[in-house]
Amino acid sequence: MYLPPILQMVHICYPILAVFGLPANVLTIIILSRGNCGLSKCIGAYMMIMAVSDLSVIIINVVLYETLIYRLSHTFLHRTNLLLAIVYLMIVSLELSQWYTVAFTVDRYVTMCCQKFKTKYCRVKTVKILAAVILILLSLEHIPYLFVFQPLRIIGNTSWGIEFRLEAFYSPAYVAFTRLKSFQSLFCVFGLMFLFNGLTVRHILVSSKSRRGFQNQMNENRRDKKMESRRNSIILLFSVSGSFMLLWLPAIVTNFIAGQAMYSDRDYTSPAYIAAQTGALLAHLSSCTNTYIYAATQTKFREELKTLLMSPWTFVLALAKKRAPWNQSFLS
Repeated sequence: MYLPPILQMVHICYPILAVFGLPANVLTIIILSRGNCGLSKCIGAYMMIMAVSDLSVIIINVVLYETLIYRLSHTFLHRTNLLLAIVYLMIVSLELSQWYTVAFTVDRYVTMCCQKFKTKYCRVKTVKILAAVILILLSLEHIPYLFVFQPLRIIGNTSWGIEFRLEAFYSPAYVAFTRLKSFQSLFCVFGLMFLFNGLTVRHILVSSKSRRGFQNQMNENRRDKKMESRRNSIILLFSVSGSFMLLWLPAIVTNFIAGQAMYSDRDYTSPAYIAAQTGALLAHLSSCTNTYIYAATQTKFREELKTLLMSPWTFVLALAKKRAPWNQSFLS
């Protein structure tokens, strides 16, 4: 059966994302839960909630929907109620990934630029409260999506598949809601990230210049540990937020320009449909990158990762060494 090139790309890339993204996020959660990465408790908590949200995107969006549902037709996964719940969780999990990254960016700004407010805001308790509030608000915000779909077909007393309700798709309320969501993603999510990253850069440049001048006056030749720690935090912040913005930008821009109409277009060669699918693929790719960013930028995280990956082989070697003397005594 012939498939258009865009569908061939989607069917190949999503299983690859699942293969790399699922174990990467699981390893990240295990490593961060040990607390041996040399990170503050606050930044470790933010990295943990981002890893959990990325893992939910990989499981729900990539593995369950894009991989299994497309390949396992005529199964219970295609029942209307279950499919509707999966689509709702897909939308919520993707937005959670966005807003947790924004919260991480704001926390790094407060840590580096607001010393008086830092002790009150940069706490693990604040991270937990903020994560719960974001989850509740996004869950409530996306309830309208539960009412814009209808069963694709009804066989016996069982509903199968879902499709957009035409009356909902063309209603002014739904059009306004989707445009508001597009505006929110482009200007609120990206706007906040640009704003706080810009303020952080400005503060760092000013403080670094004054600190270097102070050191030159004091004739200090030793390494500035505070500046090195700040440099590592900056690298981590800009790596995470930079990769997020680069990978999410195509999806957010195309969604802002064309809206939900591009997803209903079934002309697989149209630029709108190709842009929608490519942007969605890149957005899902952003849920696989943080682990590799941590491994590239954080020395202790990389060491913990090596230890975790080598632990099964270490156990096997230790077991073999214990069995070796017993075998020798038995043979003698």
